[in-house]
Amino acid sequence: MVIRATELELDRRKRQALDATLEILDLRHFAAPVLRPLLDAESEIWAERLHWDYRASARLLMQYLDNRMLPGYAAIEAGKVTGYVFCVYEETKAVIGDVFALPSAAESAGGASSPARVREDTLLRHLFELLLNSPHVERIESQLLLHPSGQFAPAFREVGFEVFRRLFMVQSLAGRWSQPHSDLPGNLEFRPWREADLAPAARLICEAYRDHPDSLINDQYRSVHGSMRFLNNIVRYAGCGTFAAQASYVVVDRASRELVALVLGSRVSEQSGHLTQVCVHPGFRRRGLARLMLAHAAFSFMRLGVSEISLTVTEANADAIQLYQDEGYQCAHSFDAAVWHRMPTG
Repeated sequence: MVIRATELELDRRKRQALDATLEILDLRHFAAPVLRPLLDAESEIWAERLHWDYRASARLLMQYLDNRMLPGYAAIEAGKVTGYVFCVYEETKAVIGDVFALPSAAESAGGASSPARVREDTLLRHLFELLLNSPHVERIESQLLLHPSGQFAPAFREVGFEVFRRLFMVQSLAGRWSQPHSDLPGNLEFRPWREADLAPAARLICEAYRDHPDSLINDQYRSVHGSMRFLNNIVRYAGCGTFAAQASYVVVDRASRELVALVLGSRVSEQSGHLTQVCVHPGFRRRGLARLMLAHAAFSFMRLGVSEISLTVTEANADAIQLYQDEGYQCAHSFDAAVWHRMPTG
């Protein structure tokens, strides 16, 4: 116990010493070229850890940086930018988009008191202070996919966030897939995704996520308007890789012509596909529709030359996790989602 207390005290002193050397400035003071080394280093970690090509996202961030439009902070040491954090505003909600600090060649990647971790923690705390003291911000969401679960949970909880653990699950497609069957009752039609499916898909997502754990994490799922915004970001604006219409499918109720199930895929690197959405209307569950769509998406991605596919799922969604495991997915990484609500006053 004495040894452990001594280690904690040393960690605290290391963190204080490094924290004292940091200068935290408004991110909008900096143009893209200044942050380019950071974004390049972060892209390498995305590729190594998640097999995800982050370069398209980095280019988009650089455009926002050059336009001085990205709210957030930069960490400065010895005149160089060594870390950054940013958010985006959606009406009365703020979404923390990313936090990243440049690790040195000598430091350990995972230590709680490593220089990179101290920079990231300090940057997050500055952003918390900004957002929590912004009267127009009623809700804050964060899903820091790159960072392992638990890394920032204490900092989030300290200021009142609720934290949800999520799983990043991966399935290898190497030589495993044959053409799946599409046997469905006569009242249901299975077909590829169409651009005209956007509005029906928004209605389906809103119904599928009613009282669902994920609706606590992403409030876009709670309304048709929000679900449409989510879909536009995925399908039209490459918010999660490049949308792959060839690996996206829907199931239609022939009587109502409404969608009752869907799967959406995106290409996140040359080797990897990602399922950005899998959902089934509550009235059509337990009929094998999710398994059908997972099989077709996997087969289509394999035909596109992808060697693995991934998806994310909230740990509380035990039924979905069991389904994905049955279909050959394994947890390769876990991360945290965090949500804060402004409490009513008076």
